[in-house]
Amino acid sequence: MKAVIENIQDYIAQFPADIQNRLQTIRTLGHTIIPNAEEAIKYNMPTLMVNNKNVFHFAAFKHHIGIYPLPYTIEVLQKEISGYSQGKGSIQFPNEKPLPVELIKTIITVRFQELSSQNQT
Repeated sequence: MKAVIENIQDYIAQFPADIQNRLQTIRTLGHTIIPNAEEAIKYNMPTLMVNNKNVFHFAAFKHHIGIYPLPYTIEVLQKEISGYSQGKGSIQFPNEKPLPVELIKTIITVRFQELSSQNQT
């Protein structure tokens, strides 16, 4: 039986060092952009939240790291993310390529701004 992951640190610790570094980079970027972000595991993925609302999820897979900022962010940044595999609410960054740190900062910022504007209405 697979162990239940209860926090982001435990989630990250289960992967090889190179993947841990990639996941920790995303986690750190999230906290840099959103200093008051809360952490949780939702849908079996690390999640950063604000006021109990998901800002984004991220997860490691065999061949990529996925970021799940919700469909609005994908639509807004379509030009910037066009070189990456995507789903309705996800973007995949291949493990064999450098992590696009500046793009990830933009993704997190756009999603956080969207969430912040929803809270003001």
